[in-house]
Amino acid sequence: MKVRSFFSDLTLVLIGNFFLACSVGFFILPYKVLSGGVAGIAVALEPITRIPATYWIYVLIIGLFLIGSVFLGKKFAVHTALSSFLYPVFLTYITSLNWNVGVDVDPLLASLYGGLLAGIGVGMVFRTGASTGGMDVPPLVVNKYTGIPVSKLVLVVDALTVLLGFTVYGLQAVLVGLISVWACAYALDKVMLFGGQEARSVMIISNSYRQITQAIHDFLDRGTTLLEAEGGYTGDERKIVLSVISKNQYPELVKVVSMIDKDAFIIVTDATEVKGNGFSFDYKV
Repeated sequence: MKVRSFFSDLTLVLIGNFFLACSVGFFILPYKVLSGGVAGIAVALEPITRIPATYWIYVLIIGLFLIGSVFLGKKFAVHTALSSFLYPVFLTYITSLNWNVGVDVDPLLASLYGGLLAGIGVGMVFRTGASTGGMDVPPLVVNKYTGIPVSKLVLVVDALTVLLGFTVYGLQAVLVGLISVWACAYALDKVMLFGGQEARSVMIISNSYRQITQAIHDFLDRGTTLLEAEGGYTGDERKIVLSVISKNQYPELVKVVSMIDKDAFIIVTDATEVKGNGFSFDYKV
């Protein structure tokens, strides 16, 4: 299993870094998109310093790799060392080819697809516990000490990166760049959640909680938990039935509960990822 896991992680790191390099090489740098991450900073700094954006990318990757190694530990350093090598190699190769696809892409499309491709690539690398060695290092460091979701931290860092280029490229370039930031965060979030089963968390308040609990067990084949509660107005003690079900089971749940107690109070929230008994394997309904 360890060997399989190693090669699985290695494959994800390789493909993820290649996707990221394609995003930067084909969309971000050619169209001067003020995207987030190292590439966005490089694009913003190039007109100010007269240093090519690719050189800035190499410098920033090395510096952030060192920071990540200090705060995120040895495992991170080992995993990210590969990314810190692969990404510049892939990017150098792609930019050196100077391919001309013969089509002028609208900057808005370049920003959108560049962001989506970058988000997919970074997300694949994140799933291995590593980093691409770029501006995803600060979000990982903050996440370690605060628990704030990585995808949201990446969105904040990338937005600040885009604003860096405001004085150089103007408002329109910033607005175009924010499309890339959003697209990257969206794709990253989806990739990070890939493999988890979306479901719904349901809380049911009813005096007929025993019958409802049994019905959920019998008809939906789902587990339940009884929570102790107290009515805020009446002060009466009562039970709350908590259950997690798949989304396509929700209509059946409402039907079953209504048959037992049509006045039952039902609270429903989306669970973006559920793992454990009944959800960590393919469940037939």
